[in-house]
This record gives sequence, structure tokens and C-alpha cells, in this order.
Amino acid sequence: MSNTPAVRIVGGGLAGSEAAWQLAVRGIVVELCEMRPLRPTEAHKTDRLAELVCSNTFKSTETTNAHGLLKAEMRALDSLVLRCADAARVPAGSALAVDRDIFSQGVHEALTTHPNVRLVRGEVTDLSSPAIVATGPLTSPALSEAIAARLGTGALAFYDAIAPIVDVDSIDHTVAFRAARYDKETMDGAGEEGAYLNCPLSRDEYEALIDALAAADQHQGHAFDEVPYFEGCMPVEEMVKRGRDTLRFGPLKPVGLTDPRTGRRPWAVVQLRREDRAGRMWNMVGFQTRMRIPEQQRVLRMIPGLGEADFLRYGSIHRNSYLNTPAVLTPHLSARDDDRLLFAGQLTGVEGYTESTATGLLAGVNMARLLAGELPACPPVETMLGALYRYLREADPKHFQPMNANFGLLDDLASPVKDKRLKREAFAARSMTALGAWRDAVCGAPTRA
Repeated sequence: MSNTPAVRIVGGGLAGSEAAWQLAVRGIVVELCEMRPLRPTEAHKTDRLAELVCSNTFKSTETTNAHGLLKAEMRALDSLVLRCADAARVPAGSALAVDRDIFSQGVHEALTTHPNVRLVRGEVTDLSSPAIVATGPLTSPALSEAIAARLGTGALAFYDAIAPIVDVDSIDHTVAFRAARYDKETMDGAGEEGAYLNCPLSRDEYEALIDALAAADQHQGHAFDEVPYFEGCMPVEEMVKRGRDTLRFGPLKPVGLTDPRTGRRPWAVVQLRREDRAGRMWNMVGFQTRMRIPEQQRVLRMIPGLGEADFLRYGSIHRNSYLNTPAVLTPHLSARDDDRLLFAGQLTGVEGYTESTATGLLAGVNMARLLAGELPACPPVETMLGALYRYLREADPKHFQPMNANFGLLDDLASPVKDKRLKREAFAARSMTALGAWRDAVCGAPTRA
């Protein structure tokens, strides 16, 4: 085998890292290009591959959840990212949450020690193929211009908000209580105490918080008003504009929780999820914000239990870009004039860590097929990954928006099932059967170095 790189991968995030792994274990030498730290971004803090810049959770692991089903499919396809996530897991109920430092270090070491991977530091501004472009939502301006020129259209854009992280020692544990909804979410069924810290609000406390959020000083700019937020990362201030009860029926919903001080369900609850394995850092679930830092200190400390909160990371907002994929890419997410110029990750219009990683996985598989003279392939639409790709190729280009994995993407069952859980179990069984047959016929066996 030649030591000359056969494929260039642009971007060392989740999608790029997964694509590099899939090619490397199939005996293909890859050049993995990452511009950090030579050219930093406004969101990243380290120079490691697969750094998580937003939440530390990959969401549910249960196959009756769309994200959990997608993970099951990816595990069947030998995902490096999920393997490293499992090794870095921290308690978060049924969610796969990780210690972000342990996780990224695991991915970084796996790739940089593989003989078929060459990590190159520096910005890429051209689109020569064969290549997989997985630069994510923070693609550099120069490469964005090259992509727009090549594909004949400009990238769409929206803004992504990040939730604050709180030091556990600064939380008032006489107010905040440990529990998961309905007391049923434990890590691996091992009886772990409730994986979330819950800050209960009375009606008056909730109304005061809503007033403060509505009046808070926020980062402003003309561009903020010109581009849409993705629904899954809506800042709390934007949700408040939709109505005073939007948060109470959204991320602050109190269902399934009982305040041990009163024995009753609170009017609203702010949940915090463990951010690191040691349990020192806690992420304010669903509390993405664009408030200025002094306002975050003032407003968020109004939440019961957070009156003395020490914020280890403040909420922030950064620019995200994505392609109008159904208008400019092929079904396997390549440029229409070059099937060996593939795109992967959030840049393609998927939203979420798992979804982004999954597109990188499939990009690696398809690039290996193309280099072997075979046609690219997508999983059957009965699978969550196949259904997600179908959305990307069939969505209305005039109204294209990023998409998470969800059961609405799947075709209904041949025989109707009324019970919601049983229906999802049937979806999962159908998916895994279809994926197994596709994998055996299409993917080929990786060759581990």
C-alpha cells in the first residue's frame, strides 16, 4: 500500500474524525486537515480533534428514541466516535453524556496513532478531490467562498446558542434536588441517583424570571434579525417572546418531578446535567442564551438554588452555516459535478452530534466504495440514517432547514400500531434488520491496523 494520502478530509470535528476512521480502517491513507490552532474559531478552546463546543450529551441511547436508534445503527457500523463516547461517559440518565476532555482526547489519540492517518494543521481554501469537506458550522470565510463558488449558491446561515455551565460547589443543594423525571432514568440501570440537579420554581419565581429574561440586555446586531434560529437551539430569550408559558412547557417543564421540600410538583424546573465525570461541572439544560455576561450573572442567579452560582462557562452565541443540500448536492452528499467531492456533518444540514457523526461515517464508507470503483450507497429508508439522507435529498430547497433524527422521517409500519412505545420498538426492529442486510451487502469488513 502506498504511503501517499489517497483522500483529504477537511475538518477535524466529529464528522471529519469519523470519516477519517472509516477510511483508515479500510486501509486507505487519509490526510486529515484541521486549521486549529493556527486559525482558531470563536467556539473552540483546544486543538484536539472532535472537540465538543456545545452540549456534552449525544442524547438518548434508547432505541425507542430516534437518537438512540441512530446510535444503534452507527454502533453496528463500527463508529469510532461512539466508542470513545462510551469510554468517556458520565451519568446522565438514559442520555449518552460524556466528559468532553476525556472524549476528545480518546478520538484524537485513536486517529493520530493510526498509521493510515496524517494530521495536517492549516486552513484549506480549495476543493480538490478526492476529499470530504466536514468543516462544520464554523467553516472559514475563505473556504465558504470557495464552496459557494463551486456549488453555485451561497450558504444559508443561522445562529447557535450555548448554555452556561455551573460549578457544583456553588449550587445550593438544600434547594436543588437530585432526581430524574419519574425517577426512572438511571445510568445503565445501575441504580445511580437521579442524574439531574433540579432547581424548582414557584409560580411567582417563574413569573419574575420571565420578566427578567424579557428585559435582559442581549448581544445585538443586524445579522441576528436576518437569520433564523434552529428550533433545537433556541435561546431562552427568544422562547420567552413566544409566550410566558413557553419555557414552562418546554425546557423548564416540571412533569415527572416532585420537590422533596413540598411533596408537590413545582410550577417550573430548571434542570442541570452533569458535564464531567467527576461531577464538578453542571450544564443548564435548554438554557441557551445570548444575554451579555453581566446579565447572565444577574438573571440566572434569580433561579432558586443558583443564587451564588459560579459560572464556569457563560452562555454564548456563534454563527452556524449550512448548505442548501437538496438544491446543490447529490443523494450521497457530493458535489453534482464530482462524486468524489463529498460533504459531511452540520454543513450538510443535519443538526446534532449524532447526526453529524453519522454523515461522516457514511461519507467515509462511500468514499472507500468510490475509490474501489463501486457506486456510492445510502442505507435503506427504513433505517434512521437512510431516512435522514432521504430528507436531505428530497426536502423543499425553497424552505430547507436543518434536521435532527426523528421518527417522523420514517415511513409508517405495514401494520398500524397504536401504542406509541410498541410502535417505536417496531420501528427499531425494522431498522436494525434492514441495516444489517445493507451493511453486509455494502459496507465491507474494516481492516484494522
